[in-house]
Amino acid sequence: MSGNNRKAPSTIRGYHMTLRLFCDYLLDGRYGWISQCEQRFERIPSQVCHDFNTAAHLVEYEGKPARRPFTYDEVETLFAFLADRVDIIARSGRKGALAALRDAQMIKTAYAFGLRRRELCYLDVADLRPNPRMPAWGTFGAVHVRYAKSSRGSAPRRRTVLAVPEFDWVIDGLRQWVDQARPLLSPGSRQELWLTERRQRVATKQMDKRFAYLRAQAGLPQDLTLHCLRHSYVTHLIEFGYPERFVTEQVGHSYASTTAIYTSVSNDFKTKTLQAALRRVYGSATTEGSQDEH
Repeated sequence: MSGNNRKAPSTIRGYHMTLRLFCDYLLDGRYGWISQCEQRFERIPSQVCHDFNTAAHLVEYEGKPARRPFTYDEVETLFAFLADRVDIIARSGRKGALAALRDAQMIKTAYAFGLRRRELCYLDVADLRPNPRMPAWGTFGAVHVRYAKSSRGSAPRRRTVLAVPEFDWVIDGLRQWVDQARPLLSPGSRQELWLTERRQRVATKQMDKRFAYLRAQAGLPQDLTLHCLRHSYVTHLIEFGYPERFVTEQVGHSYASTTAIYTSVSNDFKTKTLQAALRRVYGSATTEGSQDEH
């Protein structure tokens, strides 16, 4: 956590956890490693990771503060502003209605599918796929990500992200953009999903600037970035009750521990979870009594 090559607290704690588990394994009498170590090295292994010398988990959210999830209210505020902005520009007859609609739909798609900005900007029309289990969604039931984050110099990993019913509103927005709005840009043979007025792909830096401008116009805190919507996606799926493994696959993480860092569930969710647990263990009388006290 100090020095020239500093690691994040969560990374350091992960290292400590690995060492702790390894020592626990060595000390487990079922495997016979204690006697093996004594015979081979004339040493008896011991646990080296303790509370006093390991990184503690002191806060609920350990990701970068600039990447905290949006709250539900903040998501609603942003999306309501984007919708109103499109409507105002379209009614005024001013130039920019298509760009406003595109920006709004890009931001909503980033949230509804938990996409990184590069993954979002590099989508082509052909990357919109059907979900056989939801034929009513047409070709908008899944998104095929071809330019995901690479790992240690390898090629970008690919994945297919399924639309979830809680965010099915994104289907109509994508359909409107692909079938009605995008053709007005005269794309010709261009395959990019998100085109500028000059029929070029929307660049990632351009999208960052657009998001920062729109966030400020919506009156939201400056620390909320486009990537924060991805954190929100993870957090909200967990709160909806989706298994952690499903969420990890959806966002393209190699390890569930990475997904866990993204997660910052609300106090309301924790309260409801506790109440459900109390009902399971003690019956309804306990939770009814606790509600009367508030």
